[in-house]
Amino acid sequence: MLDSITYSDKVFSMSIPMFLASIFLALALGIGTALVFQFRTKHTASMATTLAIMPPAIALVIMLVNGNIGAGVAVAGAFALVRFRSLPGTAKEIAAIFVAMAVGLACGMTQLLLAVIFFAIMSVTVIVLTLIGFGDKSAKMRQLRVTIPEDLDYYELFDDLMEKYTTEWELSRVKTTNMGTLY
Repeated sequence: MLDSITYSDKVFSMSIPMFLASIFLALALGIGTALVFQFRTKHTASMATTLAIMPPAIALVIMLVNGNIGAGVAVAGAFALVRFRSLPGTAKEIAAIFVAMAVGLACGMTQLLLAVIFFAIMSVTVIVLTLIGFGDKSAKMRQLRVTIPEDLDYYELFDDLMEKYTTEWELSRVKTTNMGTLY
């Protein structure tokens, strides 16, 4: 009698042990993804938590969709809304979210070996690229931000200081702040 509630070929085509294996593997790989993307990177606790819990959540969603086109389109729309309601992150954070989503999708489709292999490849890639400093700016390049009142003529004000203390510089952007009273 209870077997029809917990397991039915028409409603949910996955056994409870396979469901648990998929969810717990997705959780483990999510925690691993969070740890890998934290390696030598500034991060927040909320980002780490998000990366840890996203794969099992996505795995469950994929299990629930289970071939239903309408539910799949609705889920895709919900994911799109979540993306536009959140603050934009760094490129590395966005990549971490995509990796976590891919791991969750693979676990949700019960492709557990594929999820582990993908996680291993991406983890090694991220760690190696971080260790070799791939894409890092030169150690000598810095960004200086100066805030001045709007009534100050700033156009050539700092030229002599920049010439004296830098080898190369450029004014890249002027932006108002404090409701237009400061530049």
